[in-house]
Amino acid sequence: MPAPAWLILPTYNEAENLEAIVRASLDVIRTTAANGHRILIVDDGSPDGTGAIADRLAAELPDEVEVLHRPNKAGLGRAYLAGFRRALEAGAGYVCEMDADFSHDPADLARLLRVAQDDADLALGSRYVPGGEVEGWGLLRRVVSRWGCWYAQHVLGVPVRDLTGGFKCYRREVLEAITLDAVRSQGYAFQVELTYRAVRNGFRVREIPIVFRDREVGTSKMSPRIALEAVWRVPQMRFHAR
Repeated sequence: MPAPAWLILPTYNEAENLEAIVRASLDVIRTTAANGHRILIVDDGSPDGTGAIADRLAAELPDEVEVLHRPNKAGLGRAYLAGFRRALEAGAGYVCEMDADFSHDPADLARLLRVAQDDADLALGSRYVPGGEVEGWGLLRRVVSRWGCWYAQHVLGVPVRDLTGGFKCYRREVLEAITLDAVRSQGYAFQVELTYRAVRNGFRVREIPIVFRDREVGTSKMSPRIALEAVWRVPQMRFHAR
């Protein structure tokens, strides 16, 4: 029997999406993960009521949904690290991460989990392998994303095509081997750094094609600052990522 799987959902102002994404994700992981599966919502003090919705879902589904409230918006990377620590502490065998805005299709969780259970240490939902694609982005954002992946791949010398992707499933051994306290990146750079650290530690990364769709409701958290962080963080990773 596979070990329990946890899904980490970081949220900030996702009141319009949260309940639907939680219920859709539960429909998938109930059938593909072992008993003990859980969705952990990590909310960064959303002023739009996201935290209250999360609490209601946790009260309704106490064996499947948990909430970690943080007092303010401290960044995607910090939210994921807090979620990873909680999942490992609770005995998760697999830890998945996914956007809470339906950019990632919850149905694809089943494929990521199966790959991680079968023959990969890190299964990564990839937009940039054959069969993967992006829908709903303008030309500028497509160019920035493609260039960011190309830049990170060539600077770091790793064969992963979608290094900035944020739809993943880790075996717990990967997160235990990574020095989580040393991770300082956010946004794009956070995703690059975690995957790079996995590669540097000798773990098997397998990219699974996915279709990434731009959010339909709510506001994107992407900003020029997040993109620029990756430019100067990525070279540093060659010397500090373990």
